[in-house]
Amino acid sequence: MMPMEEKVDLESDEEIPFSASATRKKVQPFDSEINIASHVDMSKSWILKRIQMGPLRSIYIVLIKAKINMLLPFGPLAILLHYLTGKHGLVFLLSMLGITPLAERLGYVTEQLAFYTGPTVGGLLNATFGNATEMIISIYALKSGMIRVVQQSLLGSILSNMLLVLGCAFFSGGIANHQKVQVFNKAAALVNSGLLLMAVMGIMFPAVLHFTHTEVHFGKSEMALSRFSSCIMLIAYGSYLFFQLKSQPNLYSPVDEGGVNDPEDSDDEEVPEITQWETIGWLAVLTLWISILSGYLVDAIQGASDSLNMPVAFISVILLPIVGNAAEHASAIMFAMKDKLDITIGVAIGSSTQISMFVIPFCVVVGWCMGQPMDLNFQLFETATLFISVLVVAFMLQDGTSNYFKGFMLILCYLIVAASFFVHVDLEKDNS
Repeated sequence: MMPMEEKVDLESDEEIPFSASATRKKVQPFDSEINIASHVDMSKSWILKRIQMGPLRSIYIVLIKAKINMLLPFGPLAILLHYLTGKHGLVFLLSMLGITPLAERLGYVTEQLAFYTGPTVGGLLNATFGNATEMIISIYALKSGMIRVVQQSLLGSILSNMLLVLGCAFFSGGIANHQKVQVFNKAAALVNSGLLLMAVMGIMFPAVLHFTHTEVHFGKSEMALSRFSSCIMLIAYGSYLFFQLKSQPNLYSPVDEGGVNDPEDSDDEEVPEITQWETIGWLAVLTLWISILSGYLVDAIQGASDSLNMPVAFISVILLPIVGNAAEHASAIMFAMKDKLDITIGVAIGSSTQISMFVIPFCVVVGWCMGQPMDLNFQLFETATLFISVLVVAFMLQDGTSNYFKGFMLILCYLIVAASFFVHVDLEKDNS
C-alpha cells in the first residue's frame, strides 16, 4: 500500500506544476488576443465617431441635444412682438430667455474648438468668446450712448460670477461631497484675487478723483486717467495669459486628490463631438444671432424699466448678467459636484477676472474709438459694492478649501447686493 500511495503522491506532485505552467502558457496568448481585440474595437469606435460627424449630427448636438435649447424659440418670438406690439417689458423678458441658451451654446462651441487649437490658443479663445455675450450687449449699448447700462451690466457680471455662480457651485459641491473637504489650487485662486483687486484699484481712482474734485482739468483728467488705466489693465491681462499658459503652467495644475490619472479615461474625455470647421461656423452663427437679439434687448431696457416698475440699475446689474452667465453657472455647478473645484474656480473667478481686466478696459477703448465718453468712473455706490465683494471672495479663497457653508454665505451676500440695487436710484440716470 505504501508504494502505491507514494506513486500517487509523486504523480500528483508532478502534474500540478505541469498543469499550472500549461495554463499560464494558454492564458497569456488568450490575454493578448483580448487586448488586441479591445484595441481594434476602440479604433473602430473612434472611426465610427469620425464618420458620424456631419452637418445633421452637428445641428443635433448644438441646437437640439441640450435641454436649455428649449428656450431658443423665445428669441424669434421677441423680435415678432417688438414689431407687432409695444410691450417693451415682454420683449425684454423674451429676449433674455432667447439669448440665455445662445450664450450657453457659445461657451460649449468654444470648448469644442479648444480641443483642436491646444491650451494656449484655447485660453485666448475662452478670453474672447467666454464673455462674448457681455461684450456684444455692451457694444450695442455704447452705440446707443447708454454708458451707465454698460458700466452696470459689466459690474453685475463680475458680482454674479464671484458671488452667485461661485456660491451655488460651492453649495452644490459641498452637499454632493459632504463626506470630505473639497480642495483646490490655492496659488491660482490667489493670483486671480490679486488681479481682481488690481481691477478695483483701476476703477476706484477715477471715481475718487471725480468726487474729491481734485482733477487738474475738470472732466478731462478723469477720462484721460480711465483710458490710461484701461491700456495698463489690458497689458496686465495679456501678461497674465502668458504667465498662465506659457511661462508657468505648472502653477495652474489641478490639486491631485485621487492619485495617478488613467490615460484611457483622459482620452475618452478629450474626444471632440464636432469638427473644427463646424465649430468655427457655429461660432459665427451664434455670435451673429446674439448680436441681433442684443439690439432688441438693449432697445427694450428703458421701456421694461417703466412697465415692470424696476430701476434701470437693478435690470442692468442683476437681470442682464443672468443672460451672459448662463454657461458659467451651469458648468461651475456641474464641475463642483464632480469634485473638480479647480475648473470651477477657473470658470467663476476666471470669468470675473476676464470681465474686470479685459472686457471693461476693452469697452473703454471701443468707446474712445466711437467718440463715446466711456470711463472707469462707476460711481461711489457701485465701486464700493465691487470692492467689498472682492474682499469677501478673497477671504473665502485664501485657505484653498470649500464647503457648502461658504457657498451659502456667498449666495446670501449676493441677495444683499441685489436688494441694494433694487432700492438704489442712479444719480446719472439722464446720461443713460
